[in-house]
Amino acid sequence: MTKTEQMAQVAIRLKGLRDALDLTTKELAETINVSEDTYISYENGETDIPLSFLNEVARKFNIELHALLFNEDPKMSSYFVTRAGKGAKAERTAAYSYQSLAAGFKNRIFDPLVVTVEPNDAPITLNSHEGQEWDCVIEGRLQIQIGEKVLTLEQGDSIMYDSKRPHGMKALDGKPVKFIAIIS
Repeated sequence: MTKTEQMAQVAIRLKGLRDALDLTTKELAETINVSEDTYISYENGETDIPLSFLNEVARKFNIELHALLFNEDPKMSSYFVTRAGKGAKAERTAAYSYQSLAAGFKNRIFDPLVVTVEPNDAPITLNSHEGQEWDCVIEGRLQIQIGEKVLTLEQGDSIMYDSKRPHGMKALDGKPVKFIAIIS
């Protein structure tokens, strides 16, 4: 499935959730603190849906983020093994792809992901969400902006931050960057 098709599937699930909750686009947008126009563009699949937005929707409506991303409910409660390279994948945008490392574990209090950022010339797009985030670069060089602060992380470097602060990432050196993100 292409990134465009995956984004369209996430948009369909988002609309389905809103319908199931019997909310208007305005009501859902207000609950998540985005404009109604922004929400509608997500639901219609016209704009890339930030993971931070989906995470906030999952939190506010007490559903698994995995259900929005992959249309599957986690089933395991004692342990869940993800073999190397086998985590559930979501490639919602041209710049970012995500691989869940605990997709089958229900009632998670944090989400571990392998994130790949593709190189591009666009400026960093900032977003924010509830909780905290820890990122550790496992391949490449990553430029990360948190508020006004811009940092460069090399392979093996990690950073933890309050994810309510506006933040965004960019691959450096014209090469993809891969990092582990743990989002609470």
